Parts: sequence; structure tokens; C-alpha cells
Amino acid sequence: MAKDYPLFVSGEFQRSDKRLTVTSPYDDSVVGTTYLATAQQLEAATVAAESAFKVTARLPAYERSRILARIHDGVKARQQELARLIAQEAGKPLKDASGEVNRAMLTLETAAEEAKRVPGELLPLDVAEHAKGRLGIVRRYPIGPIAAITPFNFPLNLAMHKLAPAIAVGNTVVLKPPSKDPLTMLAVAEIIAESGLPPGAVSIMAMGHDEAERMVADERFKLLTFTGSAEVGWDLKRKAGKKRVLLELGGNAGVIVDRDANLEYAVPRIAWGSFTHAGQSCISVQRIFVHEDIYPAFSRALAAQVSKLKVGDPLDPETDVGPLIDNGAAARTETWVAEAVAQGAKVLTGGRGKGRVFEPTVLTDVDPQSNVCRLEVFAPVVNLFSFSDFRDAVARVNDTMYGLQAGVFTQDLGHVLYAFDELEVGGIIVNDIPTYRVDPMPYGGVKESGQGREGLRYAMEEMTEPRLLLLRL
Repeated sequence: MAKDYPLFVSGEFQRSDKRLTVTSPYDDSVVGTTYLATAQQLEAATVAAESAFKVTARLPAYERSRILARIHDGVKARQQELARLIAQEAGKPLKDASGEVNRAMLTLETAAEEAKRVPGELLPLDVAEHAKGRLGIVRRYPIGPIAAITPFNFPLNLAMHKLAPAIAVGNTVVLKPPSKDPLTMLAVAEIIAESGLPPGAVSIMAMGHDEAERMVADERFKLLTFTGSAEVGWDLKRKAGKKRVLLELGGNAGVIVDRDANLEYAVPRIAWGSFTHAGQSCISVQRIFVHEDIYPAFSRALAAQVSKLKVGDPLDPETDVGPLIDNGAAARTETWVAEAVAQGAKVLTGGRGKGRVFEPTVLTDVDPQSNVCRLEVFAPVVNLFSFSDFRDAVARVNDTMYGLQAGVFTQDLGHVLYAFDELEVGGIIVNDIPTYRVDPMPYGGVKESGQGREGLRYAMEEMTEPRLLLLRL
């Protein structure tokens, strides 16, 4: 019998009359059941977050750090269970799900350390004669209750990128996990309940559209942090009122493979970055620009590498590429690939789907204006191009509405510095894929890819307000 996962509301586990059955995107087997929060439960969680903030805002740094360490230890003790649950409800291959749990532990470990060193500043003010004998002290204070919404593709670690920094600085959170795979964070709620946080400091509840929009618009929340599609994210920002909004949205990640790149390293890395979790990451490789001198060798090597990837059951430890999250994603992928081929693209490898599983696909001769190239594909599909001039390759990477991360494989320092200056993205990854992320680093994008930065210390800055104390000595 499938396990039942109650909602975590104001420090208590509760059910509602709105049952939600969660199934595997691979074979439709029932993973577990939970519930959608009612308007009354959302209100109770919001009131509790306000009340608990009076306590969390005054917790000393050592206590906030210890709470995060307890959550870390709880996740570590259940890491195999959580990895399997991610694989079941998200369809993420088990080895990648295990990697996500490890990353979540690093996120919590880093947050526990950063909680002890929330930055401040001693500010000399004697810059003018009338300011002689005056000194400023700048200290950061928690912003208040936070509304958090997370996506299906990293149901554990992306939630921790919201919860962990919020706890580290003394904020409270109401978290809406994704309806496709909410069970992972409801399992983690059992750990949070034993962490020593004040009741109501964290609530975790799946909820429907109406309740989610009510939470977004509620002025009692001082910050909205959202990870998901650009379309939804910018719409929520319009509805968020005066609160601060942190958006980590979509991407169309490009990677440049320069003439002097190490192909023995670059090819397998690009194959992994293109097709891990079936391409369902906002920094999955989507466009590959290869110098014309090495394009033939690269394309042959990439096709050979991709053909080795094992496609299928995410619970099989050997699987590299699992299913897309739902029927809509699978149908969109098939349609976009077929449209690209009709417009002149050639399929180097892959190109077919069965159910929600789509073969890892490499396209060449793609029209840059086709949907599969212009929009975020969020599927196991990449587009391969050649270039002769590095500056032209940079311009082509920039030719998108998105700007999250980009990769550059090169040994030319001048090209590295040019890319750093000219690429319109939040991060440039040199001699690796744009899919690479270390969780403490600043992470976020420009243009349609969002605003603000995650990454523990950087998210903590977003979740606090600087306050000045001016002393006349």
C-alpha cells in the first residue's frame, strides 16, 4: 500500500479533503498520496509564520546553525530513502537522484556555516568636516515571512536553496513544493519537525492554483522566492505587490567548443550536461557551438557518446536518461523536433519517443528561429552548430531571450576574458558545461532568466535588510 504523506502546517501534520495521488512519470505506478492545502490551512500557516518570526528573528547564530546541522544529519540518515523517492516521483535516474541528495546535504552544511557569519560592516563616516566623530555600523536583519515555490526537477535541493538560507538568517517560510512530486519535501518535513525550529517557522504544503496565488499576493509575506518557468515567474512577480521577489527562471544554455578544446574531456561532459534528467534542467546544454576545424571530429564523437547512454527505468542504477515529467512535455518535445526536421534540421542521433521517454537527440542544420532552438526545450534535445570566429560564437550564444549560464571550452585566456565581458549570462563556466553548479556559488540569470541570486550567502543577502546605526562619538 502506498505511503500517505500529510501536509506540514504550523508545526503539525495535517490532512485535508483534497487528496492528491502522486504517480511515477515512468510507469504510472502510485508512489504515495498527500493532500492539497485548503484556504484555512494556508491562513493558519501564514499566521503561524508571522508569530514564529518573532522568535526566529532573535535566535542566536549558534542555534540557527545547530538547527541546520540537525536537518543535515536527518537528511544524511535517510539519504537512500530520499534518493529512491526522488527517482520514483520525479523520474530522475537513481544515480542523479543520489547526487541531488548529496548536493542538498552540502547546501545545508554550507548554510549552517554561513549562519555564523551573517555579514555586517563598520563604516567610517568622517568623509566631510560636519561628519567628524561619527561612525556607522551596518547590520543585516531578517526580512520576515517568506513565500517559496519550487519546481519538479530538483524537488529536494532547490527547496533547500530556499529553506536553508531563510533559516540561516532567522526568517520563516511557507513552502509550496511541486504538485508533480511533493512527497520528497513532505518526507523532509518529518526531519524539520524534530530539528528544534519553533512551531510554525516552516510549513510545507502542496496547494492548488488559487491558494498559491493567494500566498503570492499576501502582503504578510515580505519576500517571494520562485523557481520555475519564465512565463509563470514573471506573472507571479506582477501579482506579488510590494514584496521583494527573487526569480530563478528558465534558460537556453549555450556552450562554445573552441578550436583548442580538449575533446576527450569536453565530449562526455557535454553529453552529460545535455541529457542528465532528460534535459529537464534550466542549465541543461541546449545549443552547442563548435569551431569548424574540429566540428567533424566533435560531431562524430558526440554521436558515439550519446549512443552509449542507457535510457529507461529511473530505478535502474545503470539508467542515464529517464522519462519526461508528463505527457504534455513528451508531446511538446516530439512536436518541436518534428517541426525542426520539417524546416531542414537533420537528426544526428535519436529523434524518437515512446510514451514519456524520448531518446537523447542531437540535431544539426537547425533553423535558429525554430522552437527547439529559440525557446527552452527542457527535454533531451540539443542543437549543434559550427563557427569560424570566436566573437561570432559569443554573439550567437547571446541570441536568446534567456541568460542563465554558458560554458566555454578553450585554452585561450583572451577568449576567456572576452567571454566574461561579453556573454549576457549570470555565470560563465570555463572548460566545463553550463550545467555545472557548486551550491555555495552565486546562481541566477539576466534577461528572461530571472532576477536576484541564489547560492547560500547570496540568498541570505536577498533575504535580509541592511540597517544602519550611526554613532556620534
